[in-house]
Parts: sequence; C-alpha cells; structure tokens
Amino acid sequence: MKITFNKKVIQHFIAIAVFYLLTIFFFSPVFFDNKNINQQDILQWQGSVQEIKEFRATTGEEPLWTNSMFGGMPAYMIDVDWSNDIVEFLQSAYSLWLPHPVRLVFASMVSYYILLLAFGVTPYLAIVGAVGFAFTSYNMICLMAGHNARLGAIAFAPLILAGIHKAYDGKKRIGFALAALGLAMHLRINHLQITYYLLLIIIIYAIARLVVEIQKGLLKPFLKHSFVLILAAMLGLGTFFGEFWATYDYAKYTQRGRPELTAQKEAKPNADGLDKSYAFNHSNGIFEPIVMFIPNFYGGAMVGGFDTDGAAAVELQKMGVPRQQVAQQLNGLPAYWGNQPGTLPYYAGAIIIFLAVLGGIVLPGKQKYWMFVVIAFGIALTWGKNFSSFNYFLFDYFPGYNKFRSVTFALFMPLLCLPLLGMLGLQLGLEKSFDKQWMKGFYIALGATGGFSLLAIVFAGMGGYASPNDAGLEQYPRLLQALRIDRASLLRADAFRSLLFIVAAGACVYFWAKGKLSAVWAPVLLVVVTSVDVISVSRRYLNDKNFTANPARQFFAPSEADQVILSDKDYYRVFNLNDPFNDAQTSYFHHSLGGYHAAKLRRYQDLIEYCLSGEANQLYSTVQAGSRDFSGLGVVNMLNTRYFKFGDNKGEVLRNSDANGPAWFVSNVYKVNSADEEIDVLCGTDTKSVAIIDATKFDVAATEYDDSGTIALQSYAPNKLVYKSSSSSEALAIFSEIYYPEGWVARIDGNEVPILRADYVLRALQVPAGDHEIVFTFEPVIYSVGNKVMLGSSFILLIVVVLVFGYQVRKMLFDQV
Repeated sequence: MKITFNKKVIQHFIAIAVFYLLTIFFFSPVFFDNKNINQQDILQWQGSVQEIKEFRATTGEEPLWTNSMFGGMPAYMIDVDWSNDIVEFLQSAYSLWLPHPVRLVFASMVSYYILLLAFGVTPYLAIVGAVGFAFTSYNMICLMAGHNARLGAIAFAPLILAGIHKAYDGKKRIGFALAALGLAMHLRINHLQITYYLLLIIIIYAIARLVVEIQKGLLKPFLKHSFVLILAAMLGLGTFFGEFWATYDYAKYTQRGRPELTAQKEAKPNADGLDKSYAFNHSNGIFEPIVMFIPNFYGGAMVGGFDTDGAAAVELQKMGVPRQQVAQQLNGLPAYWGNQPGTLPYYAGAIIIFLAVLGGIVLPGKQKYWMFVVIAFGIALTWGKNFSSFNYFLFDYFPGYNKFRSVTFALFMPLLCLPLLGMLGLQLGLEKSFDKQWMKGFYIALGATGGFSLLAIVFAGMGGYASPNDAGLEQYPRLLQALRIDRASLLRADAFRSLLFIVAAGACVYFWAKGKLSAVWAPVLLVVVTSVDVISVSRRYLNDKNFTANPARQFFAPSEADQVILSDKDYYRVFNLNDPFNDAQTSYFHHSLGGYHAAKLRRYQDLIEYCLSGEANQLYSTVQAGSRDFSGLGVVNMLNTRYFKFGDNKGEVLRNSDANGPAWFVSNVYKVNSADEEIDVLCGTDTKSVAIIDATKFDVAATEYDDSGTIALQSYAPNKLVYKSSSSSEALAIFSEIYYPEGWVARIDGNEVPILRADYVLRALQVPAGDHEIVFTFEPVIYSVGNKVMLGSSFILLIVVVLVFGYQVRKMLFDQV
C-alpha cells in the first residue's frame, strides 16, 4: 500500500500544529517555567478531596463517602474513580497528552475544527473559527476561576454536534462514532449545566432539520438517522451511567431537591430545585450581552482597569493620595457598572461577531434560522431575573432547569453558534466566488458592525454610568463623577478597538474576494487577526500573574493553629469560624463543620441557617465574655466539635471539652411530627441527653432509655466505622455521623438493623442490652452496578472508535482502499 497524504491531510496536520503552538504560546508559563494556573476553586477542591485521596492511596479502595466537609457527605460529587479509564485515555489522546487543564483549550479548538469540517467548511477557514471559539474570554475566565469542568464540557460539545450533523447528512458510521465519543468525553467531565444547554441546542437543531426533511419528503431517512443517534447517545450515556445515577440520586437530598420545611415549601410550592433569588443572582442586564462585541461596554471587571492618567487618577491626586499610591487605589475602585454582584465580560470577538452578521445575511434560511434561535434563546436565558416573565416560566416548568444557577453561563449557546454562522458565511462566499450578491451582504455586515462601533465611540459620553457598586463613595461626588468619565472612556476605547479589528478582518476578506490575497494567505491573516482579537482580551483576565510555581504548597501550608489541632490524633471535628461554609482549606487537614461545595445536603444547609449560624454568634459572645463553658451549643456539640479555630495562630484555637463525642447514649426521646418541629426543637436542646426524632418517619420503641451504658468508636474509615457498646438494658445510641438513606448499612454483631434519623441530621440505632459490636459501612448499589455498566459501555466505545476512525484514517492515507 502507498501512503498518499493528500492535500486535506496536510491541512489537518497544519491545523493541529497551529492549535498546539497557540496552546503553548498562551500557557507558556506551564510549559517553560514549570508553573500552574492559580485556580481558587481548584485549590478548594483539593482541600475537599484530601481525605478521599489519602484513603485511596493507602487502601486502594474508593471510600465513596468523606467526613472532611459539612460533617460528612457522599464523595460522588467531589472525587470518585469510576470504571471509565478508557474514556479518560481517549480524552488524553484526543488532547495529545497535554497537561491538564490547559489541554482543554486545545481540545476546544480540535472539536470546533471538526464541527466546522462536518458542516463543509474548508480546513483553513475552520482554523479561524476554532481559534475564535476556544480563546473567548468566557473560556479563559473559566480557567482563571478554576471552573475546569465547565470548560471541559464546552471543549467536547462541538464534537457531539458534529456527529449529529454528519449522521443527518447520511454519514451514519462517522456520525455515530463522533456523537458517541464526543458525548462520552463531554459527560465524563460532569458539568450537567452545560450539558443542559447543549441539549437545548440539539433539540433546536433537530427540530429545524426535521422541518427541512419533511419539506423534502425525507421523513423516513430522518427517522432512521435519529435512531442511529439515539443508539450513539445510549452508548455515550452508558459510559457515564454510574455518575449520572449518583448525581441524580444525591440531588434529591440537596438544596436542589424538594424542600421539607414549611417556609421553603411556601416559597416553592409543588417544586424542588433552587430558590429563584439564588439561581438568578447573577443575571445579565438587557444590554449586557453587548460585551460579546465590546468587552468593556459595562466597564469590564468589577474593579480596576482604569488609566493612571484618567479622570479618577487626577481626582485621587487632588484628594491628597500620593502619586505612587494612585495605581493601587484605582485597582480598588469599581469599574463595572451593571447590576450583577460579580462578573467579568464574556467576549466573543469583534471579528467573530462581524463574520456572524455576515453569515446571518448571506446564508439561506434553512442553514441559519436554527442558529438564530439558539443565539436569541441563549441570550434571553442570560437575562435571568431581568426577563422574569420568560425565565421564571422556564424555571418553574422546564424539566430540571431549576437545578442550575448562574444563568449567565448560558452565553455558551450563542458562543457555540457565532463562529459557525460566520465561517459558513465565508464558506458560501468561497463557493460562490464572492459574487455580487454575496459582496452586498459583506458590505452590509461591515457597515452594521463597524457602524455600531462608531456610534458607541461617538455617543459614549452620553451614558449615566451609575453603578450599585458606587455605594459608599457618595461622600466623594467629584470622585464618582471622575469614575463615570473613566467608565465612558473604557467603553469608547474598546469600541474603537472593535472597529479596528472589524476593519482589519474586512480588509482581509475584501482583498481575498478581489483576488489580491490568495486562498491560503487570506485565511492565514484571518487566523492571525482573530487570534490577536480574542487572545488580547483574554489576557486581561488570565495572564502571567495567574501562574505560580506551586499554588497548592502555599495554600495548604499548615498554620500554627492547624499544627496544634493535628497533634490530637483522635476522631473529632473542627469549626473554623472564618467564613466556614465557603472554605475547604480546613478540610485538607481536618474533619470540618464547614466546606466549599455548591450542592450541600439540604438538611445540613437547614442546620446551618436555623442553628449553626446562631450558635456561632453565641460562641463569639461566650468567648468574649471570658467563659469556656460551651455546653449550651447543642448542635455544635452533637457534631463532635472538639476544636474552634478563630485564626491561624496557635493562640487562636480553643478546645471544646463539651463535645458529645463520636457516639453516646441518650436518656430521653422527644418525638415530633414534622421537619419544622424537628428543627425548631433542636436549636437550644441539650443533645447530650435528649434525641429528637420525627415519629412520622421513624419508629422508636420508647421515650425514655437507660443512658448509663458506654459506647466508643474503635476504628474509623470514611466508609466504615466500628463501635463497641455495653449497656444493661436496651439503649438508644446517637452517632455523630450524617444520616444519608442511600447506601449506609448498620450491623449489630453482624445482623443488619434499621438506621434511624435523630437530631435532624444524625444517625441513631436502638441497641439491645449487653455487649455488642456495631459497624456502619457505606455500600451504595449505585457504585457497584453503575461501574459495571460504565466499564462495558467504555469497551464498546473503544471498539467503535478503533474501527470507524481507523477506517477513516486508512481511507485518507492509503490509495488502495
């Protein structure tokens, strides 16, 4: 056989080389300085998984449960090794084994390149679209914040859409393989919010395709192709089955599940999911999506970005601020003037927007209308509470939509379609030899986008630029006025910037159309100017300042306070009073009452809101009064809180001698009939002697027990706890472990017994008289069954990938096929 290496194969190699070099260029500190991105969310995650990783390294087992955060929770949503190593290998190979997480940007370019090829775009133009898609500030802000899962889900989404499109075009084998592979790699990242948005895109595309096929009288082939894609979806979902099952099952018991307290039910009658105020806290203003075109239209970042020679700088000097301190002061002043509590601009690229407008003008309806719908729908979703009639309806009635927050993430939808729309428009011009009708559309698009930029420049000074973030500066009216002048300057400068890039890209296309630039050099220049356009804005938020040699080493250096606590080798919990419920740094060293996770168990969140927050204030008052009597902290004590951490110095640690310990016998049971009664009675109860149990859900033999017996923890592992008990009569034991109904099994002397829930969140057992061994083990069927399905599906996927893509490569390379 003879290797041919036809022209397109060479172009594909060039594309991969461009993507590889751009990745190395943008993330050069990773490759040349041995640095990592300092990602705050990832550091928090590392703290939350430390117990899990240590147990895995020591035993070779998966704990599936961790006590490092919020008193205890399933490890499914934190870090569990499932049997999808094959998919992980495929992800690594797909990304050419580049380091994580920068490889996700490379994977984004490859996936979008394949998507554009699937839609018939030539390779060189596909490079332009791929670069524009991957290097948006949306993606770089994901990396900066540590939202690697969101970026990973985005990276493989275009591959799924490529497979769907190829299947509907009649290329069933390659369509099946692309869709199944893309879905498997996408789902393994496990960011279901992006998956939800992707599903909306697919539904819109499929409906549009169905309409077209019906008009052509091709309904039967459409149904056949749909069946192929359903099989591909089943295979891709099979590789994720266990994780999805675990996520679905866990969600029922979290803040995203159905509420139990009356006040919560009244706020969300007949509904589960998040509270609207929480879900829509970050909502774009109606004009805020313009930042996709002019990044500083709303001021850019929350603070900083002002010119040191601007109006605010001059005013600060007039106020007496030394010149050498002006820059520092400017970095603390609010630049963003929208209504969100915190944001950064998601910039799509002036060139990409210009080309998308061009595509929207010149493409026939059947090619573009579905993308119009996706773009408009995605933008409407980002408006959130600012378009409440639409978004509250979706929140209340769209299946699963009320599980998600930060609706501005929905900009993924237009960001996916804009480069596709633009490249298809350019491709049409290439196919039509840039005829007169196409050139008319080109001039309109150039005039519309360039004209908008020009209008923004001219009228920038007419805006009010008042911001909710200006609160606290009212006593400095001249500084406020200077800030608003500078905000107008930020808008004007970026509008001028967008105009320059539109002119540069327009010139490339114009001279290409007129034959002044070759079909090779025109796309090359477009790649260059598009790269400069999107990368220069992304550099504002992810740059050399975000890279450090070893961010985890400094973040997890044990403080004096940690070292004092760690000298105690017993089993207990720690209450860090410094923002405890947004902190997983403590969890790296200790079993913590707090933590950092978006999906806490609902009952634990209730405990925080109704009891723990109040007891934290009570604790401060007690300490300030010079007392060390913590017996009144019933909830803190029932959670076996032995240490209070007020700071990092060794003198800022207090030992709590009133903690209930790992387990204890109670003398009385207070029976209640609802969750409301349970939480109301709990706050302020002496949990050492009284247990509160909901009698409508759990049967308790008596209300009085003999608490003179003893019960002690003999051995601890996250998924197995062993106790020894001794009592002269039947006793009720309370365990300082979080009650979770799915997977925990209790055995007394080897015989399984029912687990009760006591004190709103804890486990309890009725223990017979005598000496006994009590063992709790976490044995979720989700993991054992889900793993088998995932392993089998992954093997099938590997076979499909080898056969289908092997055949495609063979067909491209060898002339005797």
